[in-house]
Amino acid sequence: MLKVALTGASGLVGSRIIELLKNDFIFLPLSHNQMDITKKDSILTTLQNVDFDIFLHLAAYTNVDRAETEEDLAYQINVEGTKNIQEAIKNKNKKLIYISTGFVFDGANPPYNEVSIPNPQSVYAKTKWQGEEIVNPPAGGQAMIVRIEYPYRAKYDPKRDFVATIKKLLSENKNINMVNDSLITPTFIDDVAYALKYLFNNFSPEIFHIVGSSSLSPYQAGQAIARVFNLDEKLIIPISAADYFRGKAQRPKNAIIKSIKNNFYKMKSFEEGLRQIKSQLSIIQ
Repeated sequence: MLKVALTGASGLVGSRIIELLKNDFIFLPLSHNQMDITKKDSILTTLQNVDFDIFLHLAAYTNVDRAETEEDLAYQINVEGTKNIQEAIKNKNKKLIYISTGFVFDGANPPYNEVSIPNPQSVYAKTKWQGEEIVNPPAGGQAMIVRIEYPYRAKYDPKRDFVATIKKLLSENKNINMVNDSLITPTFIDDVAYALKYLFNNFSPEIFHIVGSSSLSPYQAGQAIARVFNLDEKLIIPISAADYFRGKAQRPKNAIIKSIKNNFYKMKSFEEGLRQIKSQLSIIQ
């Protein structure tokens, strides 16, 4: 059975991957307390005693807006941390999978697939792109890059994703301003896990987009959440991206992320993912 060491194991995405694939792989979570990725010595010491086949690097600085004022910290985690990981994995001659984001594109000329040229706009996006360049440089690296976009799942108690946040606000009958003139590509985390199952077993050092099959505006996403969970759509108020994100980090305006390589796992549309969540929540409750 393949052994997968990973950072970010307790996060929104990592914890669900382990939950769904724990019978298929041996997971070796490495918490921040065990291994500080910003310290090369910490990584070398820790990994010296860990036997694994694949290293899944999920840990990242992900607060898009705060990164604008915490640029050094974002760089330290997303760039220097990734460089430290990459060097340690290379020294052990093991496989590395780096989780990145569709934010590396500017959203000006969609759609974006695996061969599209990134043009990151925010500090967060730039640091994730620099991480990509480190693990799989243009000259050819030995790591796999997997880009995901707006991940969501049924339930994650430590932190609500955007679906859970919208659902909670609507259930409390609160008005929500949602952007109606830009596009996102939400991705059901369960699909990410099952797609990774294939990629773990069929490793190839290239870029893959593991993203939802539909792109829509945040406003349309809010409407879909209201419909599926029988909540009041009228609470959702359309607003322009320029107004909503004024004073915040720049987002890709039309983040239509596609894949020309994923012929191994069928990704769900946003509404299909929401219906799956509704079914899962009915079982949990």
